Amino acid sequence: MTGNPSIAIKKLVPPSRSRGLLTDFRNFLWNKPETQTLIRFNSKEKRDEYNQRIMQRVGEEVDRYSILNIHQIGIEAPVSYIFNELLNWNGDSTCWPNHIAKVERIDEDIENIRILPFGWKNYPFGLQKSFFGLSFIPLFSLNSIRIKRFPDAFDFDNARYLLYKCSGGYPIGIFLMYVRSSIADMGETEQSQLFFSVGFNFYGKEYKSTWSFVNRIWEGIHNRVTANVLNRIKQLSEWRIEKMEAGL
Repeated sequence: MTGNPSIAIKKLVPPSRSRGLLTDFRNFLWNKPETQTLIRFNSKEKRDEYNQRIMQRVGEEVDRYSILNIHQIGIEAPVSYIFNELLNWNGDSTCWPNHIAKVERIDEDIENIRILPFGWKNYPFGLQKSFFGLSFIPLFSLNSIRIKRFPDAFDFDNARYLLYKCSGGYPIGIFLMYVRSSIADMGETEQSQLFFSVGFNFYGKEYKSTWSFVNRIWEGIHNRVTANVLNRIKQLSEWRIEKMEAGL
């Protein structure tokens, strides 16, 4: 890095820390993400082909899950560094709306996680099992299917990932966080590429709703939050890398 390090550091700042529900709402729902991350496909065939490649890469049956959406962002940081950021995912992360959906590790273990709405572990107002007939505590549970901490010797793209089975009030089936080196032939210019993918839709594969407008609203919320999460991971990773390169 050239130039004055103190000037260089000012170019990047870490993600601001949320102080409550209002700042979570502003940071993750109201604010428009700097980079749009949702991958859009021209046809159902293209989507299916992409889904199959992802499922095959993580060792899952290609017809077992219907992928709701896939988000991607380029990051100027090494794959190993970004993956370590993912491994540090917890209830104190500035990249996640923890006041709206609190991350709770079971026994401090990244392999088993609960997402608690507003941090609630019990239903409010003395309710025992549901809230107006809806079960949402936990919002969802994440149980590891596979965590790929190191790439195989034959992996050309240095890929690592965390793959979870999801259940609970938000039945998305599976959740995948996947990071690999960029591929120049695909037009990727940053050092690494980070992907978030979820399977099923809001109701789950077995309970698909005929209320398409509800699906569209829910997917819109999910996509806005996911895009802001990925942008904040990018911001945090690049800020830390710049500090390290500046010797600070």
